[in-house]
Amino acid sequence: MKTFFQIKNNALIEGGPDQADVAVYTIPDNGEKQELLDTLGHDAHDLESALDPDEISRIEINPDDTYIIWKRPNNVSYEQHLKFEVSSVGLFIKGNRMTVILGDASPAFRGKEFQKIESTNNLLLKFFLQTIHHYLGHLKVIKQLTAEIQTKLNLSMENRYLIQMFVLSESLVYYLNAIEANSAVLAKLRASAPKISFTQEEMEMLDDIIIEHQQCERQTQIYSSVMAGLMDARGAIINNNMNVLLKNLTIINVVFLPLNLIAGIGGMSEFSMMTQGIDWKISYFLFVGMMAVFGWILWIRLARLNRPSQSMSLRKKSG
Repeated sequence: MKTFFQIKNNALIEGGPDQADVAVYTIPDNGEKQELLDTLGHDAHDLESALDPDEISRIEINPDDTYIIWKRPNNVSYEQHLKFEVSSVGLFIKGNRMTVILGDASPAFRGKEFQKIESTNNLLLKFFLQTIHHYLGHLKVIKQLTAEIQTKLNLSMENRYLIQMFVLSESLVYYLNAIEANSAVLAKLRASAPKISFTQEEMEMLDDIIIEHQQCERQTQIYSSVMAGLMDARGAIINNNMNVLLKNLTIINVVFLPLNLIAGIGGMSEFSMMTQGIDWKISYFLFVGMMAVFGWILWIRLARLNRPSQSMSLRKKSG
């Protein structure tokens, strides 16, 4: 799908292809790809790079045009299991015309940043600024999700919330990688600004964007480090919750074990049948005594088996 815009009265107005200043191709088909190759003058590799979500951000400044691969975050929905991903955007600037190639269906120019647009260079910078704000918005969401999952994790004995935390941690790594790659593009763009004919106002705007981008990168680094550093601790919380549950179950078993023993002894009909010629008080007294002697012998046997291992460990420590 392709959409054309015209910069008129400091606004971006949708129009036809004849007088368009900006052309947006969203998930282009084979026919649109061939049209792009004929129009832009680039090879198929550059075009496929703009559609590859794993492509690294870069900028190529040629005498006739400027080619930029930029990474931006995708829109997130619950169906994606709260996984935050990034996609590539191809930006081709030739003269006063800019061609945008999108690999996903997210709109390119939507938000409060796209106001008072004066030129394609100004639109390019505001697109960068909108992407940075998009990253910052997702970081706030990730922080809120982490707090909610942590609350549930403190009482959980399942791996479901821990797996969701791993997914968020993985998303932060992808975000950090994309933001660092975009940082290299901004640095090279700042160094090559005279070749792109940036005005003084646009240069100042680019400097502000670089500062905001550095703050976004630093914030992503902090979130990623904190989440990765506490991942083992969160796993230990689940193990501790499981240990507490097993402890409570053990206490219940200890409470009911003597009761089960008494009920088992009292309900031995076969034993009563075999000792019917003996007074039941004597027979049951002898049975309980034999059980006590057998338990004492078994306890001594286990204690002797445990002594060599303890002595061996003491020797190793002393050695």
